[in-house]
Amino acid sequence: MAPSYVLKSCKKLLNWIPVVFINLVVFWSYYAYVVELCVYTIPGDAERVSYLVVFHFFFFLFIWSYWKTILSTPACPSSNAFGLPKAEKEQYEREQSSEVQQELLKKVALEMPVYTRTAGGAVRYCDSCQVIKPDRCHHCSTCEMCVLKMDHHCPWVNNCVGFSNYKFFVLFLGYGFVYCLVISATVIRYFIMFWTKQLSDTHAKFHILFLFLVAAMFFLSILCLFSYHLWLIGQNRTTNEAMRSPIFRNGRDKKGFSLGFSRNVAEVFGDRKILWLFPIFSGLGDGQTFVTRLVHIDPEQANQILQQNGKIPADGENHSSLLENGVAHTVAVISEQSAADQTVSVTMESV
Repeated sequence: MAPSYVLKSCKKLLNWIPVVFINLVVFWSYYAYVVELCVYTIPGDAERVSYLVVFHFFFFLFIWSYWKTILSTPACPSSNAFGLPKAEKEQYEREQSSEVQQELLKKVALEMPVYTRTAGGAVRYCDSCQVIKPDRCHHCSTCEMCVLKMDHHCPWVNNCVGFSNYKFFVLFLGYGFVYCLVISATVIRYFIMFWTKQLSDTHAKFHILFLFLVAAMFFLSILCLFSYHLWLIGQNRTTNEAMRSPIFRNGRDKKGFSLGFSRNVAEVFGDRKILWLFPIFSGLGDGQTFVTRLVHIDPEQANQILQQNGKIPADGENHSSLLENGVAHTVAVISEQSAADQTVSVTMESV
């Protein structure tokens, strides 16, 4: 027991190495820019002050977003909402047959707003957390927990990026991109002057040369990652879903959660555009239920799920057209009766 605990503690400690590295680079860049460039190299006061104001503005937003991403606790599914009832849990643990266990899980899942399945069509159940996984939820082996709308585990923030901090992560990339752009654009002039011997060699030369090279390198790498996540937001997909399309009861659908560009953006950034540029949580929903383009759900759950996600009014009307964020979405709830059971098809389309 003791060696296992020590190894786990050492692993958790080692996970902070990338974060320490990033912070060392960032604070060295701060010293190199403020002291070596602005104090010792730039001759004019007007240029120096303007550079410092712009630099500190984006530096503050970058650090704020970065540490909000690190310190935000990943949201996990509610055990009350997605855990097995006591009797079913005991029966599940006693049962040896995986087929019987799956039948039990399917029976319990009928009472939950869960529509995605495994590749084999099974209900997604986490034995470690002992919950039926909500849609878009995945278990992180590093964090040792199920994470709502999990995008990926990022070693550079030593945290899972998911429902609770995805906006912060995207802003961290965006402001990191702008931070590197500001440094590169303002340092390049003095980089060239030092490189061509127009400025005499001083202790600032080393810092300024490497500051430009490091900023340009990070600028290009962050640009690629930032652009990719902007694309994911527009498609309403996570990194996990981009790598492996979600599977619903009626099959695989890579655009299953897409509700139109405007609504997709609002799910991450919210309806209040004044908060979009700040690392303050403003996303929509609770991370446990999602309206999809086409799912089959029980009639009793249809209106409840749509109301929770703001797609139909509380009076329970079955057909409505809503205008949200400048984009009209048509919600059609169509009942289908079969010999075995009754289902409701919910279709979301932008018009």
